[in-house]
Amino acid sequence: QVQLVESGGGSVQAGGSLRLSCVANVDTYRPHWMAWWRQAPGKEREAIACTYLAQESEHYADSVKGRFTISADNAGNTVYLQMNDLKPEDTAMYYCAADGPETIGAWTNRSMYAYWGQGTQVTVSS
Repeated sequence: QVQLVESGGGSVQAGGSLRLSCVANVDTYRPHWMAWWRQAPGKEREAIACTYLAQESEHYADSVKGRFTISADNAGNTVYLQMNDLKPEDTAMYYCAADGPETIGAWTNRSMYAYWGQGTQVTVSS
């Protein structure tokens, strides 16, 4: 089992920055992939950034590339999302996700992830 706890959301003006954190409390399974997703009101949940912990490789959605950075601490227990140059369209609930021992798929596919956090709200005003 993996429990994910996000923090760091809040309200900022356009152009501002926020840093989200996701602490992974692991039991018998240590995730290989961890990602950030977001869901705006009335929209589908979308994958925005992912990291493969073993190789420190990252992937980003085009909508956040160049503005957001995903990173992890050395132990892989905490994953961060540094968000710069925030825009009103970044307003959403942000979720941390981790793969499971039997999940498989592309990083943008929800079936890839077995564990989800409760979400943290990010609101960007113009």
